[in-house]
Amino acid sequence: MVSLKELGERELVKSIRSIVRQSPGLGPGDDCAVIPSTGGDIIACTDGVTFERHFPKGMTYEEFGWTAAAVNISDLASMGAAPVGLLAALTMPPDLDAVPLYDIMAGMDKCAESFGAYIYGGDTKFGCGAVSCTAIGAMNGRRPMLRSGARPGDIVAVTGSLGSAAAGFFAIENGLEGVSSSPLMMPVPRVEEGIALSASGAVTSCIDLSDGLAEGARSICSASHTGMDVHMAFLPEGDGVERVASETGIQKEEMMLYWGGDYELLFTFDKNKRSALYDHDLEFSIIGMVTNDGVPYIDHGDRREAMGNGRH
Repeated sequence: MVSLKELGERELVKSIRSIVRQSPGLGPGDDCAVIPSTGGDIIACTDGVTFERHFPKGMTYEEFGWTAAAVNISDLASMGAAPVGLLAALTMPPDLDAVPLYDIMAGMDKCAESFGAYIYGGDTKFGCGAVSCTAIGAMNGRRPMLRSGARPGDIVAVTGSLGSAAAGFFAIENGLEGVSSSPLMMPVPRVEEGIALSASGAVTSCIDLSDGLAEGARSICSASHTGMDVHMAFLPEGDGVERVASETGIQKEEMMLYWGGDYELLFTFDKNKRSALYDHDLEFSIIGMVTNDGVPYIDHGDRREAMGNGRH
């Protein structure tokens, strides 16, 4: 028998998809589900965070709650959906004081409010310390962006910058002052950018980078049956990356490619429709091109190698 750890999250999802019935609309395998409804498609996703894996040193309970909401709102953003509401299931240790639970809910509500959404309900149980959210969004006439539409010749681009969350984590772990921990503790989903990308009509695929650039690139390539050439020199470097790299010896590649937590959007677009993106006042960095290679590659200038799996 293979353990869940040995199987890994991606393979586990593939196995589950082979077990459950195929659903109308868009089921497992993308950032969100698209559920057909007589009143218009419903965009929905579920993600969870735990005390064990998602509570770095120095994080407050309110920031933990913010993150629990943000990871789901970011998935909506990657489809181009506008957040509408959240449902939250909290599994908390029975000996935990009530105040931290209230702080978690306050953090979730602040995040939801920042993006025009509300918390509509949920559940509480005793357990190990986890929050699982279901987020619901609306396309409002736009078409959802999927992972599966990239074509050879498309341009690969990313919003914002990469590595700031990792830099914040390593700065805390190594006692470096002056490096912001905000991107790590309170990630900001790219909702406005996602809506603009979907409205442009130029985007052929999209994914959020909560699991890191390498993992996002591998997911798009797998779903689209394509490859990518991404240039390390083109990656937009996040705040703190240079200092952490110089003072700890941790490579920039590790922080910018293989760490998650930045919540940017990785997307591909038709090179003939580039002007449509600029018409929507989008700021982004072009980092490469879609290829026929089957997997994403990172080009360092003097060498080119296939991207590995995300590690954090």
